[in-house]
Amino acid sequence: MKSSSPDILPPVVAKSLTKLGADLAVARRKRHLTVRMMAERTGVAFNTYRRIESGDPKASLGTYAMALYVLGFGGALGELVDVRRDDVGLLQDEERLPQRVRVKRAPTSR
Repeated sequence: MKSSSPDILPPVVAKSLTKLGADLAVARRKRHLTVRMMAERTGVAFNTYRRIESGDPKASLGTYAMALYVLGFGGALGELVDVRRDDVGLLQDEERLPQRVRVKRAPTSR
């Protein structure tokens, strides 16, 4: 059965992948690397690497990660969802704080 994930991608996600691919292509050219060189260094076929630079959502995340690594952006994926910058999560944490804090008394022995 053929995957329909590209058909159901929200437009903002498709646009982000296209931009990521274009940015990878610019970074590659700035480093004077050919597509063939990038394919070899990332360990994928030539056509697979071309799909990455076109923002193909069917390319694996690992392949995108390896391309980022080869270009010197190895830690970029690890910072995408950093909990310290998760504004929504931080707000929800604040909302869950108790209004009042009570200290439980230790049982007294008589």
